[in-house]
Amino acid sequence: MLIFAVSDKGGTGRSVTSSNVLYRSALQGADVCYLDFDFGSPTSGAIFNIESAVHGTTRGGLHSYLDGALIEPTRFDVWSESDRTSLRNRPPGAGQLVLLPGDSGGGEFPTTRERIERCSRLFLRLEEEFDLSLIDLSAGRSYATEMVLAATAMPELRSVRSRWLVFHRWTRQHVLAASGLVYGPRGILDTGVRNGHNYEDLVETLRFVRTAVVDPDSPELEGLRPAQVAWLRECNRDLLELASNNRVGRTMLIGSVPLDPVLQWREQLISDNDVWARRIANRETVEAFDTLAKRIVDDSAWETL
Repeated sequence: MLIFAVSDKGGTGRSVTSSNVLYRSALQGADVCYLDFDFGSPTSGAIFNIESAVHGTTRGGLHSYLDGALIEPTRFDVWSESDRTSLRNRPPGAGQLVLLPGDSGGGEFPTTRERIERCSRLFLRLEEEFDLSLIDLSAGRSYATEMVLAATAMPELRSVRSRWLVFHRWTRQHVLAASGLVYGPRGILDTGVRNGHNYEDLVETLRFVRTAVVDPDSPELEGLRPAQVAWLRECNRDLLELASNNRVGRTMLIGSVPLDPVLQWREQLISDNDVWARRIANRETVEAFDTLAKRIVDDSAWETL
């Protein structure tokens, strides 16, 4: 299965959330691969704590592959190559966890027929090797999004299951931006149809993920004054109405991730050790990642949304 992670704005938590969800999928036993298609800022190596790839790779990454300079892009095995001790060594029962980074110094580039075909061939090869490949796309209406929409519309990829996760923070501005990215002019649906996708079929593959969500009834907010809590509840009600009116509401929602102090300070994978031993991350955050990892591949859960 191919999972495409998108957001209309930067700072949504798209990359760190999707990488944590993929990490949880690997811990659950799936063989997974993370592709950094954020061509203007290929920094996913920092999340996986691979020092030699924090700004992309100099060994020939996805940019070089799509430009035709390589037969295969460079890949990193996170379990053996991460510089973070708690990520080293593959846990018992865990699947593969592989990173395909972009090139160091790479940037956005226009979509061409040759790049679309190379993209398609790469997706087909990864589909044979991995249970799940997650493609982290550049924010907004990017060339990367246009490229993968064109690639997945090609006949050879029509039988490969693909789904889209649209990330947004739980704020008015981000809800509107996420809606525009999907439904607006030159958005995902508009671009997908122009590249050969069926509108209704593409809609069924799209779901939203809320990030950094503050629960007004959380015990962690007990120190707030009553007026502040009342205001937060009012904001939450307004956001629920706004999301519903802009087709970003409950029926299109596949998951939400609570605000977590670790992710506010550092974009990293949250391990069980961070929750239970070091006690720096919240249990609810890991539970949200676990739940989302299961839902994105569960056909019955997807169909009932």
